[in-house]
Amino acid sequence: MGKDLTAEQRLIEVNNAISNILVGGQSYKIGSRSLTRADLDTLLAMQRDLQAQLANQNDGLMDSTYLGVFDGR
Repeated sequence: MGKDLTAEQRLIEVNNAISNILVGGQSYKIGSRSLTRADLDTLLAMQRDLQAQLANQNDGLMDSTYLGVFDGR
């Protein structure tokens, strides 16, 4: 995946890769060549990360939040 892709575009690519594994299997053979797709667990982790990035990017809930710590009285 190129570095120029947005998080949304990367998520689409990851979802397509996951779909390819679910439909066509993790590995396959063409003649004498054996090919293995990306690791499903890695793709699922990437999918979760990208979904979280997009959720944080779009909700704006904590954008202007500050944390104050008050020790003692």
